[in-house]
Amino acid sequence: QVHLVDSGGGLVQAGDSLTLSCAPSGRSFSSYAVAWFRQHPGKEREFVAGISWTGGGTVYADSVKGRFTIARDNARNIAHLRMDNLKPADTAVYYCAATPRLPAGRVHTSEEGYDYWGQGTQVTVST
Repeated sequence: QVHLVDSGGGLVQAGDSLTLSCAPSGRSFSSYAVAWFRQHPGKEREFVAGISWTGGGTVYADSVKGRFTIARDNARNIAHLRMDNLKPADTAVYYCAATPRLPAGRVHTSEEGYDYWGQGTQVTVST
């Protein structure tokens, strides 16, 4: 069992940047693919970005390409989502997710592909 802790959310203005962090509690997740999903109020959770366990493969939703960057540091057992040029449409609860079931270089873009989830961190972008 892996318990993920995601953090770093907050209230910012449009155009600002934020960095979210995801770290497992009590064990390494260096062999786990990691992804971020988000959920807007009243809507289903959607894929934002993912990174393979080797760090060599990354996938982004079209809505965040060029603005968000996902990275991981397996030596420090942590993953980050750097969010630049934030827009009000990015306002959502962001969730970190991880799975050990993917081969090197692969990333899932669906919720069903992930086994472990963080508790969520709120990101609010004002105009």
